[in-house]
Amino acid sequence: MSPNADRRWLSIALALIAGFMTVEVVVGIIAQSLALLSDAAHMLTDAASIVLALFAMKLAARPAKGIFTYGLKRAEILSAMANGLTLLLLALWLTYEAIHRLIEPPPVEGGLVLVTALVGIVVNVLAAWAISKANRSSLNVEGAFQHVLNDLFAFIATAVAGLVILLTGFTRADGIASLIVVALMVKAGLGLVRDSGRIFLEAAPAGVNPDALGDRLVGQTDVDEVHDLHVWQITSGQTALSAHVLVTPGSDCHALRRSLELLLSSDYGITHTTLQVDHACVEGAIAPEGCTSLPMAEAHHRNTHGPIHRNEPHHH
Repeated sequence: MSPNADRRWLSIALALIAGFMTVEVVVGIIAQSLALLSDAAHMLTDAASIVLALFAMKLAARPAKGIFTYGLKRAEILSAMANGLTLLLLALWLTYEAIHRLIEPPPVEGGLVLVTALVGIVVNVLAAWAISKANRSSLNVEGAFQHVLNDLFAFIATAVAGLVILLTGFTRADGIASLIVVALMVKAGLGLVRDSGRIFLEAAPAGVNPDALGDRLVGQTDVDEVHDLHVWQITSGQTALSAHVLVTPGSDCHALRRSLELLLSSDYGITHTTLQVDHACVEGAIAPEGCTSLPMAEAHHRNTHGPIHRNEPHHH
């Protein structure tokens, strides 16, 4: 799906949420309902998360130039991190409010809360549907989606609480429902912070084991050694890899490089690759009278980043 289509779906969700939020604030003030006003505050963070997502998408679309050799693609990951942190902070605030309501339950207009919550459910279902049409493999879009999804859960819980209050007068139902929503918010927030943190820390993407990948590469015909192997994500769905590959004397370096690139692309979906390919047996300062068993000096091996994968008998 194109970035323009993603922006259009996010804009539809933003219009739905901003419009209903305005109505909810008015109804909350008229009904003197703290529950509705806090729901409106939650929707404000939804709207802010979508605005942030749209802004991040605009930045990420800029071409790479100057000091930003990857462009500003990581702006989307910053947005995802911000959305995850705001979910966690909002969960803290709602926990405090829920406990306070359990200790001292305020009077709540159950009927008005129920009707408004039911309308809120419809609005959030439509907003969540709109965002789900965008590219959710983007952590940025997923962050906005999690905000809206958690608001949907909050409205469902509020509707149930409103119904219980209307039928039984048990006002503590509001606080209990809020704590259930808090648990869902913490789960979503931690997931976003974890996934965006992996990208910022240059960790290998989920599902890719660098050691197993290095063994796979060195297991290919005519490959003697792989070291300085790095796998990381530029942004969601864009994995990059670089490595130093040593091949057997007399083999075709260029053909092997193309073969390894095809393997990485077809089996791992990694298309942004930088492979330095050298012959494993070259004349050099270590053994000018002949070839070294490995082309690099031991000093270089001591300075490699990560494990050295060698095609030795125990690998077969």
